[in-house]
Amino acid sequence: MEPLGAGNGGGSSSAAERWRAEASRTFQHYLDRAAPHTAGRWAGTLLAAAVYALRVYYVQGFYVVSYGLGIYLLNLLIGFLSPMVDPELEALDGAGPALPTRGNDEFKPFIRRLPEFKFWYAITKAFCVAFVMTFFSVFDVPVFWPILLCYWIVLFVLTMKRQILHMIKYKYVPFSMGKQKYGGKKGPGASSSKD
Repeated sequence: MEPLGAGNGGGSSSAAERWRAEASRTFQHYLDRAAPHTAGRWAGTLLAAAVYALRVYYVQGFYVVSYGLGIYLLNLLIGFLSPMVDPELEALDGAGPALPTRGNDEFKPFIRRLPEFKFWYAITKAFCVAFVMTFFSVFDVPVFWPILLCYWIVLFVLTMKRQILHMIKYKYVPFSMGKQKYGGKKGPGASSSKD
């Protein structure tokens, strides 16, 4: 004979595991469906950022949470703007391929260290977590916020300057604005308008 309650514990944890797996599968399904809708995803993230900013503004606190959020977003931005393989390390290695520096070098596409979808997801999750943190007074550390803001701005400017100089030195652009158009020869059926 089983002791009282022995069968219930295993059943409830199994049910909880099934529910968690189903919730995870459903969440992943909606994430996958959102992937091609870039503008809509970013609009939702801007909405989450606005809600967070309004919450901090009306509460007049949680500046340390905002500062931590800003540092995290800066870290994500650096990952988004950086190539998967750092050309500086490859140049020191000398063995691997490098980004082209001359016109006759082989073309290598820019591959981000942090892809756009993961960048978006991490930013959205960060704003949601920071928003939830504003409901717990333990995270509302009293601080003179203008100092944190000035320090973050200096950190942002110095980091972006270093990143932009790195882009210039190794000649890569992390953004593409649509399909590139070439102005080569015209086709055999095209006639010249200079007759």
